[in-house]
Formats: sequence, C-alpha cells, structure tokens
Amino acid sequence: MLAGKGDTAEKIHKMTNIEKSSVSYMLDPEEQFRAMKEMRNNGHKMLAIYHSHPHSQAHPSPKDISLAFYSEPVYLIVGLTEKDRPEVRAFKILEGDVREVQIKLHD
Repeated sequence: MLAGKGDTAEKIHKMTNIEKSSVSYMLDPEEQFRAMKEMRNNGHKMLAIYHSHPHSQAHPSPKDISLAFYSEPVYLIVGLTEKDRPEVRAFKILEGDVREVQIKLHD
C-alpha cells in the first residue's frame, strides 16, 4: 500500500501475499491492520494499493475487481509481460466499475 498526505505518496507499506501465488493475491490481515494503524497515527491516508501481473498486462482482472473493497485509493497494477519495460497503470474501481486514472511517477 502507498500512504501519504494529499496526492503524494510518502510511505510504502509492503505486504505479504498470503496466497503465495503469482496469479492471485490476498494481503496479510495483520500486516494490513498494522499499516492502517501507522497511517492513522502519522496523519496519512491510503493513496494506493499496488500489485503486479507477472504474466499479463497492467489491467484489473475479474478477481482484482471483485476484491476492490476500498473506494478512495487508486489501484496500481504493474504489468511485467516485458520484464525490461514494466507497464504501470492506475485505476479507480468502484462497485465493479473500472476507470483508468492518470498518475505522476517520481524517482
């Protein structure tokens, strides 16, 4: 998860994929709880949830859409079909509706 103030991510909260899969993910609930608590304590909000698609394009899968429980954060997907040129795309997912949004990446 990416956390920050306004529209700028200031902190990355890495999570364990408890499904241990390259085609599906589920965040570790304890890690997620700790990250949410830390965000609240630091005055941050959850700006994005990110994951990769190692074998497909950067577009939400049906499972990604069904697991999009949060309406505020952006869902960032990194497509790795071309390993030397990762594709990063961002989406707002609300009640099954998927809309791509523009983001600005900084080094």
